[in-house]
Amino acid sequence: MRAHELAVEFPTVTPDTGALEAARLLAEHHLPGLIVIDADHRPVAVLSAPQLLGAVIPGYVRDDPALARVYDEGHADQLCAPLAAKTVADLLPSDHTAPPVVDAHATAMEIASLMAQARSSVVAVSADPHRTDAPMTGVVTASDLLARLLSAGAPQTT
Repeated sequence: MRAHELAVEFPTVTPDTGALEAARLLAEHHLPGLIVIDADHRPVAVLSAPQLLGAVIPGYVRDDPALARVYDEGHADQLCAPLAAKTVADLLPSDHTAPPVVDAHATAMEIASLMAQARSSVVAVSADPHRTDAPMTGVVTASDLLARLLSAGAPQTT
């Protein structure tokens, strides 16, 4: 199995995408995060669901999680309202790094190794079979990779 065979379409956002739109994408598609791409469709960062949640939780609750218990549901229902005035760029840490990228001919073992090393549940797949700095064509997720590896290695029953 090669990366180009395993790659799937994956929702992406740009730094200028509205934070509320990004939150909706995460929620609607049940994703652990979104890949942030530049104008040339190259991955530049990952906006994880925990990062987004961290942006909506008041600082005093992040500092003292015990305060979350006394936060009433009426206010909790309004937590995402401030996202309407923010962009994805506003939510990314200043020291963000690009997600791991493999070329289109990378093997399943190469992908798994990179995921493990980077502790990333997603790996972007480059459009160029020999370069990792080309535009992205898709993503291999850890769950998809595991499913393929498990189905390929399952014992045959007769």
